Amino acid sequence: MPNEYIEERNGGYYVAGTRISLDSVVCAFNRGDSPETILESFPLLGKSARVYGAIAFYLDHQAEIDAYLE
Repeated sequence: MPNEYIEERNGGYYVAGTRISLDSVVCAFNRGDSPETILESFPLLGKSARVYGAIAFYLDHQAEIDAYLE
């Protein structure tokens, strides 16, 4: 399931090349934060393409990720 923007490590999902969990991005997105705000909150993401990629991954796999997050 991982893609160029998401890696699976240590039983969790992370934004590729970072220590930032997909959980963090998804929680921010679900509370209504914009991609730009998410990038401001997690500057280690480095570029907006990573934020948009993580959100797109989540939306493409929403049922599985929501189950994982529970």
